[in-house]
Amino acid sequence: MSKFRIPYFPVWLVVFGLLVACESSDSTKNETAVEVSPETALLEKMRNQIDLGLAQKSTWQKHWGEKVGNFDGSNFEFVFTDSIDPMEMPEKNPILANDPLFPYQLTHPEGNGTMDIYSYKVEAQESLDQPFLNPDSEVIWYRADGMKERLLFMGPSGMFEDGMWLNSTEFLVLGFFQEEEGFRPMAWIIDVRTHRFAQFKLNQVAKEYLQESYLDLKLKSVDLTSDGI
Repeated sequence: MSKFRIPYFPVWLVVFGLLVACESSDSTKNETAVEVSPETALLEKMRNQIDLGLAQKSTWQKHWGEKVGNFDGSNFEFVFTDSIDPMEMPEKNPILANDPLFPYQLTHPEGNGTMDIYSYKVEAQESLDQPFLNPDSEVIWYRADGMKERLLFMGPSGMFEDGMWLNSTEFLVLGFFQEEEGFRPMAWIIDVRTHRFAQFKLNQVAKEYLQESYLDLKLKSVDLTSDGI
């Protein structure tokens, strides 16, 4: 009858094997830990979109940079996301070719109407002796099918100052909030398909800011330099 001999392994070899196994396990855990989460990836995408907007709207970036110092998309902190009640209703765009605000309508990249961020804020009809600013602001989408959607609204605590289509479903708005610390630049990314938006705030504030200063710089066809503003 044959005998089977149990192989002999030196103690140091057994310990070395255990250490290698543990190191491999820890390495796997570490690799998993550094993977980018979907939330992190989405925030990075949105900050890149803000950077794209700042590049396209360099006048706005420079205007605020003179008040708060240099900044880019990485300086915008995520605040929250929320759903939008678009208050959809039949209404065609009243801003026609002879309106002083017509050049500042933001046409949809695929022709689905225009985005308007000025007509609710700026009263500039021909019948007025002097254009003036309303206390509230709105972002309105006049769709090509004759329907109107109100996507954002803000009271006197801030203003929507500029915007651009990022693509056929997303729109970027730039503006500010007035807080106890001062005036803080803000950014909103609106998804017109899902009716949701993300809000970002700059991590810097301006102690003083002339609220109509950017609109006066932007809206060349409208004179907002009245003492009454």
